Amino acid sequence: MKKQFPIEKFKNLQTPFYYYDTDILKETLDTIAAEANKYSYYIHYAVKANANPRILSIISQAGFGADCVSGGEILAALEAGFPAGKIVFAGVGKADWEIELGLDKDISCFNVESIPELEVINQIADAKGKVARVAIRINPEVDAHTHSHITTGTKEDKFGINFDQIDKVINTLDSISSVKLTGIHFHIGSQITEMEPFAALFIKAIEIERYLTQRRFFLENINFGGGLGIDYKYPNTNPIPDFKAWFEIFHKHFPTRPGRKIHFEPGRSVVGQCGSLISKVLYVKEGSFKKFAVLDAGFTDLIRPAFYGAYHQIENLSSSEMPDMYDVVGPVCESSDSFARAVRINKVHRGDYFALRSAGAYGEIMAMQYNCRSLPRSYFSDLI
Repeated sequence: MKKQFPIEKFKNLQTPFYYYDTDILKETLDTIAAEANKYSYYIHYAVKANANPRILSIISQAGFGADCVSGGEILAALEAGFPAGKIVFAGVGKADWEIELGLDKDISCFNVESIPELEVINQIADAKGKVARVAIRINPEVDAHTHSHITTGTKEDKFGINFDQIDKVINTLDSISSVKLTGIHFHIGSQITEMEPFAALFIKAIEIERYLTQRRFFLENINFGGGLGIDYKYPNTNPIPDFKAWFEIFHKHFPTRPGRKIHFEPGRSVVGQCGSLISKVLYVKEGSFKKFAVLDAGFTDLIRPAFYGAYHQIENLSSSEMPDMYDVVGPVCESSDSFARAVRINKVHRGDYFALRSAGAYGEIMAMQYNCRSLPRSYFSDLI
């Protein structure tokens, strides 16, 4: 069924703008909570997917924790009501002030991505008379078979510590006193739509946990990160990812046990389908070989197609006429400012409203002001 948008209400709003369906968001959160609670899993929403204050507030009210990758995200999460004790902090380049912030706010855990970072956290914690709780992010050498820009689990990636360096990590931990190892952390990539890469992750996780146990490190927390993808092609048919299958495969291959907590960090799968970028057609331009639908939204508002070659379902909300073939482009002065090429869309006219679907994740949060463009506003289905 095609999603219905309140077009009449859109006419009072300046395009482009982000439109969030709070019913879809809340239904998604309810689904995650119900499936995760079956196995007593701990969920930390990946703030990098969307840090809109109201989105964060709704997610925090659902009882989730937060996965942050910057000091700014920690502050945004705290402002939105996430308890510091449910905040985990990852990232390969944590600045000193960000580490200090995490320590001062007493966040749950630092996910450490290098030995030098481990040493710096120890120095800062020692100076403050604190003990930092850390999890070691280990590179499991699992290829998630996604776009190269969003793969994070192979030896060539900048993230995490390679398993062949684990003895150096253990030696470092033995030589410092202001950090406490509480767990291990993994994240193999993003927009993963098949379960096979996760199955490969279990084998590595079991091997790593067993090795650390033999070295007298007993882990309280195993964090498997996020990565579950969404259906960009059929957002109406599949508005909520298959969290049931995702959690089931983890439970089957890596069951919970007393004294060990299992954590996840979903982001895109939480907010991706609740958001759309709404734009208006400025011109229909007919070239020698093709037609262009020129929108008032550009890659400044949704960069994924230009950045990754990513697909977003595009709908003409104003027309029910027979489809025609168009390149859908924006007004930004760059050739890469294109949302789709040679797509069939109901016949387009100047002033038509377009919805670029599945823009809840990595839409608003990645917006920029290139060409001195204003950042779009956001509106919500229950407040519009």
